[in-house]
Amino acid sequence: MTKINSKKIDPITIEIIQSSMKAITDEMFITMRKTAMSSVIYEVLDFGVAMFDHHGQLASSGSGIPGFIGMLEPGVQSVMAKFDDSVVHQGDIFITNIPHKGGVSHLNDVVLILPVFFEGARIGWLANKAHWVDVGGAFPGSISAEATEIYQEGLQLPCIKVMEKGNINQAVVDIMQINSRQPEITLGDFWAGIASMRAGEKRFLGLAKKYGADTLSYAIADYIELAEKISRDALHRLPEGVYYASEVTDDELDIQVTITISKDEFLVDLTGNPPQQANALNASFDATMVDVQMIFKAIASPQTFANAGTFKPVRLLVDENSMFAAKYPSAMSVYYETSIMVFDLLWKALAAAVPESLPAGHYASICGTFLGGPHPDTGVALSIVEPQIGGWGASNSRDGVNALYTGYHGDTFNVPAEVSEQRNGIMIERMELNDESGGEGKLIGGKGIKLYYRILADNWWITMAYVRSCVGPWGMEGGLRGSHNYINVVKKDGKKTRFRICTALALNKGDVIEVFTANGGGYGNPNERPVQTVLQDIKNGYISAERAKEVYGIG
Repeated sequence: MTKINSKKIDPITIEIIQSSMKAITDEMFITMRKTAMSSVIYEVLDFGVAMFDHHGQLASSGSGIPGFIGMLEPGVQSVMAKFDDSVVHQGDIFITNIPHKGGVSHLNDVVLILPVFFEGARIGWLANKAHWVDVGGAFPGSISAEATEIYQEGLQLPCIKVMEKGNINQAVVDIMQINSRQPEITLGDFWAGIASMRAGEKRFLGLAKKYGADTLSYAIADYIELAEKISRDALHRLPEGVYYASEVTDDELDIQVTITISKDEFLVDLTGNPPQQANALNASFDATMVDVQMIFKAIASPQTFANAGTFKPVRLLVDENSMFAAKYPSAMSVYYETSIMVFDLLWKALAAAVPESLPAGHYASICGTFLGGPHPDTGVALSIVEPQIGGWGASNSRDGVNALYTGYHGDTFNVPAEVSEQRNGIMIERMELNDESGGEGKLIGGKGIKLYYRILADNWWITMAYVRSCVGPWGMEGGLRGSHNYINVVKKDGKKTRFRICTALALNKGDVIEVFTANGGGYGNPNERPVQTVLQDIKNGYISAERAKEVYGIG
């Protein structure tokens, strides 16, 4: 493109273009939400959208899961690496879902990528990433912690054209549908993703037509440069030093991190951690890098926008073939539990350095709950995907927040009981705060939840894998650890069994699933919590009289 003289572009025009970029990704987000067929997309908002410059650098993003948005840049760059410019055309759409190949988290999170052309030249890219409820494989929902290789987890789409010059590749679509246990929903969510990008393309081209491609390119480059300046200024305000944290996982693995903050760099060293696992609790390098980017953003400049420039000061060291940078063909369907594990570890390392920004440990599990079976009224096979909310840790100034999504979730929601009951044919019997002990301190951890699902038809199943089921969220400054994430399966005959991991466990009419999410960690010595506050906690049901006497000596 022609070199632009910035003096010829007034700052107001630049500001208008940059604000328009955010409006474009917001419209993409809204379009996806309004057109998707599965509740995990239109209710939970388990997706992300973004726009990129012609180099494949993240320029602007919509709401949604931060991890999805952060991984879309390497997704676009994987297309650029595989396909020469001469074979990338207007009207092409690429599809990919292999986590080891760039920009993908697990096979269910399908990425669609669209190049944007103006007057014969590529001026940028648009991308959409969303959780599809089933992509085939050995397990319903395509999820299982017990998977040992990716071939068991579903259909692999190796960065291919699903549309070329505006013409759909029907063979690819047919293969996607025949491999899914939910073919119609798969097709609907696929076209919703395309509609989202088409909406963005229309607005992207509108900017190019109004201001010219060169001015638009300059405005995007300026936006990325501004984001880098904001991050570097924020980095200078962070306390320099070396910060270390370690944890023991539920599987008794020792994990550790060293974070070095200097005036020029935010360096995260995750070397020396366990090798990739012979199960699905592995994450790709890109997924781990997103954890690093999110924690950096959280402490550096959480109130400002994010794009490629935001993360220029960030560097990650990690061993290849470790569980945080697993290689093909390792299983990754439950990557999200490993990613939240890393995010929480980084959080722990930095919490003492910036206590005004980071509280004690939160429930730190996506608590992904996958249920399926025939609708009790219609007999139509269903597949439900529900992450759960839980307790956040106490900070140095307040009690923890009750029943909130993890930091990894971003702008997501739980599925309303009415939607689950009407659409999915399952009864939500109870949803309330978790009254189990854990998270006591001068300031107490926020409460997780109890959520009971009653099964209304035979031949249902559940798959889940929760971390922090054995080791509760960490406290700070003498605060106690929180409680645990787990489920109870209560059979119709009253037999109750506790699980932290299960795959396609058989359920029948009358069975009840009891979901428990953890209370967050406490802050400060419990003996410093005022007596009247403890008595109010007892009255509110936050703590039993017996536990209050045990921990606080009050009751």
